[in-house]
Amino acid sequence: MTTSTALAPRRYWSVAALLLMASCFAGTLATAQPVGLQASQARAADGQFISWREHIIDDPQKAGFALSGSDGLVMADLDKDGYEDIVSVHESDSEYDSASFDPDFVPPPEGHVRAAFASADPDRWTNITLAEGVEAPAPEDAALADLNGDGYADVVVAAELSHLLYLQNPGSNARQQNWPRLILPMTENRGSYIRVFAADLDGDQQPEIIAANKGAQRPGPADFARSTPVSIFRFDGDPLDGDSWQEIILGNYSIPQNSEPVDIDGDGDLDIIVGSRGEDRLILFRNPGNGSLEFSEEAIGVVGPRLAGFNLEYADLNGDSRLDIIGASGTRLAWLQQPARRGDAWNSHLIGSFTPDSVTGLELADIDSDGDVDIIAGSYSRGPRTGDGDVDAADALGRMGWFANPGAIDATAPWTRHDISRRKRGMFDKFIARDFDGDGDMDFAATRGNSAPFDGVFWLEQVRSANAGQRFIPARDNDSEEMPLP
Repeated sequence: MTTSTALAPRRYWSVAALLLMASCFAGTLATAQPVGLQASQARAADGQFISWREHIIDDPQKAGFALSGSDGLVMADLDKDGYEDIVSVHESDSEYDSASFDPDFVPPPEGHVRAAFASADPDRWTNITLAEGVEAPAPEDAALADLNGDGYADVVVAAELSHLLYLQNPGSNARQQNWPRLILPMTENRGSYIRVFAADLDGDQQPEIIAANKGAQRPGPADFARSTPVSIFRFDGDPLDGDSWQEIILGNYSIPQNSEPVDIDGDGDLDIIVGSRGEDRLILFRNPGNGSLEFSEEAIGVVGPRLAGFNLEYADLNGDSRLDIIGASGTRLAWLQQPARRGDAWNSHLIGSFTPDSVTGLELADIDSDGDVDIIAGSYSRGPRTGDGDVDAADALGRMGWFANPGAIDATAPWTRHDISRRKRGMFDKFIARDFDGDGDMDFAATRGNSAPFDGVFWLEQVRSANAGQRFIPARDNDSEEMPLP
């Protein structure tokens, strides 16, 4: 009896411990479930659940060659058929870098500028190559504008190796005809261009080109120690004639990686926001508003975490009628509140975190149809680019997710993060908001790099349903492994 009485409590607590362990194990399994396979918890304003389905627009299989390193993405109706087309750039950056680049090297460096022509069916696209090889070595970004005044959008490409390339739209036969081209002579073999923009800065109805020269594709210590220019490129005459172009240098900085036109002060003309990676700061060039290009430089002082300045977006998040700046701060997203008085510091507010994944691309849109601006974002995987490799959930992987705005009255309140997908490989560098399927909710065009042979262009369909569905439906059966959160 004594033995039986002594053993009974031990049996009882052993069962309880097992039940507790089973409960914890089940919770671990639930937590460890890959992000894209989990049931969606995100809801639209009408209560429906939000999930996402991937559709491929361009990739190596569609292209018929090893398309990879997909980065910049811009949209316009290139052939004026009533449907917005896509221009994308693919730098093939797993095969070479600036340290080994030689114009006489055979075979020439890879790199492609592609156009995807749209149709009434969002899953039917006609893809062509606009430029490749030594003309487009490591293209990183593109801009669209009608430079020659014929009514058709032309393309300007920023190549990390190592120039700006102008591609002139031939018009209604843009799908079949060759696009005439010019490498801007003052940029050739001069450094590394990573972002490019086109905008009418001086009000003469003719666009200028704005670009930062970051110095090298993969900057080393010596590159951080020197300064390279942020410039406006203007032309007078035929944009295909190199002698028509003139460079106006705004300033020189350590690894400048962005120079984006935006009317930040709301006075009706376009200013320029510069991001310097080497100096870890933003600079404002204020438009004089008198038809000249004599911009004045102002520092943007920040209280709190700074922004990387590579991909930036702009919106009035707190309802004070002033544009704020949204961007990445390492693994976090933050927004800088524009001060009421010129010259005062901008207060930094946290939006959310992708830790341990580093935020890369982002786009603003009302995703949940509640009347305010939400943010979709993508991250940059840091492991191998051509194989999943030995990485786990604690490493920096390729993620897509979105942050729901807490409300325009107080955007400093916590934003709710809704993860979409997390893979071992992927760099989601660019998103553009569009309702591709015409169902009234917001979809996104996007690029994916760092994950050959799965790189390319895709559109992300927002799916709404009464019941919670799987967060992410991939377009491929075979892809980089879907991962849980750490």
